[in-house]
Amino acid sequence: MAGSRGSKQQGAGRLFASVALGLALAGCQTTQPGDAPSAVNTAVASHRASASRHSLAGMADGYRANPKDAVAAIRYAQALRENGKRWEAVAVLERAAVHNPRQPILLAAYGRALAEIGDYQHAFDVFNRAHIPDRPNWRIVSAQGAVLDEMGRHEEAQRYYGTALRIAPDEPSVLSNLGLSYALAKDLVRAETTLRKAVAQSRHDVAIRQNLALIMSLQGRHSGGGASMPAGTRADEPATNALRELLARQNGWSEADQAEKPQVRAEGR
Repeated sequence: MAGSRGSKQQGAGRLFASVALGLALAGCQTTQPGDAPSAVNTAVASHRASASRHSLAGMADGYRANPKDAVAAIRYAQALRENGKRWEAVAVLERAAVHNPRQPILLAAYGRALAEIGDYQHAFDVFNRAHIPDRPNWRIVSAQGAVLDEMGRHEEAQRYYGTALRIAPDEPSVLSNLGLSYALAKDLVRAETTLRKAVAQSRHDVAIRQNLALIMSLQGRHSGGGASMPAGTRADEPATNALRELLARQNGWSEADQAEKPQVRAEGR
């Protein structure tokens, strides 16, 4: 019984937390405003614009010609991920990281790939290595927060988001991740306040607006026009149901279940 309950709790939490993880990692790069782009950053950015025109086989050929090359590894890993081959992408980036142990954008890509297969602690450690000394990158710090949320370490995650916000004040993607983290910690009021601030900073970001709608839905309110919510925004139903299930399980223990609770939480989140 405890194992089944823990498994469901873990699944619900991870489905919802993946919203934060995906948003944090989607922009996980190593350049910041005012930075001169590195050769690797420039090459990868150029590749993104034309990635759809290249086949997986073509990326594989480029990588095999020089598997130690960071750009070739990132391109091939990206193609693998787009084709659902996440474990293969991790292997490619792991090998490249051995030969490029101080290449931030490669390490950031490696950390993201690890997070996507659920190897959260390893991802967190790799993100640590991706930081440029004395110049922490807010995207990577936020990604670390999302990974910590995946591991159920919400208070720690929120400290990382706070650090990211000190580097990039009012950055909407970080505010959104912080709001989702508050929700995972069962503080829906604070989650809504933070997500409203994120929406105010980025009114055209549909994902952030949907996150706010998600939190409002969990509180029994619905998106609409006027002061409540920008018109036309709806919560993502699977994510809403997942978090609602998680919060119900965390808040609804009966007295008879209390003895099982530590075991369930250890197995789940």
